[in-house]
Amino acid sequence: MFTTCIHGSDSKIHCNEKDKQILLNFKNGAIDPSGLLSTWSSQQDCCHWYGVCLSGDIPISLLQMEFLEHLDLSNHDFLAMTYNSMNSPSCHNLSLGNLPYQCENSSSLHYLDLSGNLNILIHNLEWLSSASSLKYIDLSGIDLRTETNWVQLMAMLPSLSELYLVDCHLDNMSPLHFANFTALEVLHLSVNAIHSEVPNWLFNLTCDISYIYLDNNLLRGELPKAMPNFQVLKYLVLSNNDLNGPIPDCLGKLEHLTYLDFSSNLFSGPLPINLGNLSSLVALKATSNYFTGVVSEKHFTNLSNLKFLFVESPDIIFDFDLHWIPPFQLDGVFLGPVGPKTPQWLYTQTSLKSLGFANSKFSFETGDKFWSFVSKIELLQLVGNSIDGDLSNVLLNSSFIQLSSNNLKGGLPRLSSSVRVFMVDNNSLSGSMVPLLCHDMDRRSNLEYLDMSNNKLSGGLTDCWTNWKSLLHINLGNNDLSGKIPPSMGLLENLTSLHLHENNFSGGIPLSLQNCHSLLILNITESQDTYQAA
Repeated sequence: MFTTCIHGSDSKIHCNEKDKQILLNFKNGAIDPSGLLSTWSSQQDCCHWYGVCLSGDIPISLLQMEFLEHLDLSNHDFLAMTYNSMNSPSCHNLSLGNLPYQCENSSSLHYLDLSGNLNILIHNLEWLSSASSLKYIDLSGIDLRTETNWVQLMAMLPSLSELYLVDCHLDNMSPLHFANFTALEVLHLSVNAIHSEVPNWLFNLTCDISYIYLDNNLLRGELPKAMPNFQVLKYLVLSNNDLNGPIPDCLGKLEHLTYLDFSSNLFSGPLPINLGNLSSLVALKATSNYFTGVVSEKHFTNLSNLKFLFVESPDIIFDFDLHWIPPFQLDGVFLGPVGPKTPQWLYTQTSLKSLGFANSKFSFETGDKFWSFVSKIELLQLVGNSIDGDLSNVLLNSSFIQLSSNNLKGGLPRLSSSVRVFMVDNNSLSGSMVPLLCHDMDRRSNLEYLDMSNNKLSGGLTDCWTNWKSLLHINLGNNDLSGKIPPSMGLLENLTSLHLHENNFSGGIPLSLQNCHSLLILNITESQDTYQAA
């Protein structure tokens, strides 16, 4: 998208002649099988051309356009665009393929989006100095690993308010003490290879920055004890790094913070109680760290807007008052370790869509209200827990169910027609598959993914597979199953992978499996017999 029309002395909007010639040159070198550029002619004012204000396959040569304001070249398949300043720091070296272009001062350019062009290679960013009015830059997905001065170059743009450099192979954030970002509001540096401590310049910013994304990098070190210039900060995303030390109390003073994520790091010590003062907070994500100490209702005193609560660490202790009623209604919660009973405040949450526990010890009695409660939840994730109780009389109703690695014993539960994913692998479940596969359903099953591997299931595969035609993946490996593969498995026409390895099956592979036209993987290794087609 770009604009090239200006007001003339007669108060009418006219096409800029220089920009018009640049567009005509582009048309002459473009392949346009659909005739999109058919209205582009020298006889007509370019303000009336079709496509002048639309996005499309536009080369970087358009940076020459004096009145260009908005340039969106995202998600195309350009040939390699290179910029190499080995011989000169000027824009002569900016090129598309082998065609050099002269860059002049693009004083009108406010918006530049080159994201999603995986074939573009930019050796450095000095050419951006010609566009001093830029407010928005998105170069996500472009390889910028050779540009070591990107911080200084971006800081030279006085109007820059949004900077997106996601997955650009950046490996440093420059050891500057101060970077003069005067208007920056959004800094998005996710999914890079930044291997350094969080730099001083970031916490010395004097601008009103609102969004900071540094997740999925290799950042290390501790967070500062004070963040005086972050008073309007709304998003702070630090997940999947190597940051350590305590969570500073100053985070509890950022009253506008709505999204705080420091999961999957090396943080230690207790969670600050004053996080409960963040009345604007919508999401708190603090899983997979090394926190210690007690988490209680005092940590959530004023979090009336909280929707997502993810707090999990092996050595943390949850101690909630039995009669506590939270000030929030959650959409998603993931906690651990808790137990031996489910936190009672959980049953006050009427809007939950996802629920997870890890590293916990639970004891469920027959008829326990937990299983009735979770029947209304779309995503249930109990992983790495120790759960006592018999599930053979339980009907599970969630769309996504993961009960992996919980040391579950007894028989299989029943599934409603709403379940799409059921994973109960790495447990000690025993008995027949009949209760799960052969019970009557009120509607046709929607199950697509079934993993019951690494258990102690016994008996045959049953011949009830006609009820499960939506299955794409089945893994029953490493059990004590026996008998023949039933012909009804040939009715699973959508099946792409079938794992029956390490069991005690006998007989051959039924010819009916030839009807499974989508089947790509059939794993029956280390069974009792050597399989041949029946």
